[in-house]
Amino acid sequence: MNNSGPEFPVISIVTPSYNQGAFLAETIESVIGQEGDFAIDYTIVDGGSSDDSVDIIRDYEARLHNGKWPVACRGVTLRWTGERDKGQTDALMKGFRMSQGEILAWLNSDDTYLPGALQTAAGFFRGHPSAGLMYGDANYINAEGAVIGNYRSEELNLDKLASANIVCQPAAFFRRKTFEAVGGLDETLDFVMDLDLWIRIGRRFPCRYVPRLLATYRLHETSKSISNDTLYNNSEESLAVTIRHFGWAPLTRVYTSCSILCETRLSGMLAKNRFAVAAAAMICSLFRSLYLNHGFHRNDLKLLTGTNFRKLLKSRLEIMTSRDNVNLSGKS
Repeated sequence: MNNSGPEFPVISIVTPSYNQGAFLAETIESVIGQEGDFAIDYTIVDGGSSDDSVDIIRDYEARLHNGKWPVACRGVTLRWTGERDKGQTDALMKGFRMSQGEILAWLNSDDTYLPGALQTAAGFFRGHPSAGLMYGDANYINAEGAVIGNYRSEELNLDKLASANIVCQPAAFFRRKTFEAVGGLDETLDFVMDLDLWIRIGRRFPCRYVPRLLATYRLHETSKSISNDTLYNNSEESLAVTIRHFGWAPLTRVYTSCSILCETRLSGMLAKNRFAVAAAAMICSLFRSLYLNHGFHRNDLKLLTGTNFRKLLKSRLEIMTSRDNVNLSGKS
């Protein structure tokens, strides 16, 4: 597929997948079913799944090859690999190296694009030739696909990005030249490779928020965002990346790690008591923040808001899906 022609853009989507057969068909259809004046270059990188994922991928590959899938854009190319990898970031970089488009994105195998998402991205980059990154909003959905909340993004502000995840990864698109200029994804990261990428892009290229629903972000038991097996490591990596880029350990990120740690370390009824967990986490956060920042950091004053204090007694899922999940600015 030639990505140098002036008539329409080629959008490359990479989906890393491992044993997500329950959601994979919905993800694939949300990509190859997009309508608009662009071509889709789709790469699925399967990490050696033992469920029915490969059969699902082969089915859609055959439908496209035999003309049984109703293509509603300038063309769809689907390629896939099925081999073990070193994790999600390794799989993503493998997919991006195989891709051919000038606009890039990745969509995890349990998330989906909403109708019009790729046309929005194509139109945006056509009208904003200097922009390196654009992103929109997403709905949180559960395992059954029901909407359970909203991921509300905001205009990119690096200081705010340090303390809150205001760029929604499934709803984000970026130029290939931008991606390559900042060195691609950091393959040493397992969880917050997206946050790290947004920071590096945001420091060098114009970024724009488009207030439009573009994707769904699925939360379920094995999701990296809420799984107890990975949540602490996720929060620690997020904190480490923030310290590396900003020289600051934001109180919000310190508290997230401390609250998860306290919940797992407290015994019996204390672990189930939100007041006890919150109290322990606040004490832990105070001392750890002072240690990591070598004293009190003035930027933490901006985080001492009513919105953030109301989150202290909420669960991770309640924080993510509530209306003020990313609102650290005091705006309604």
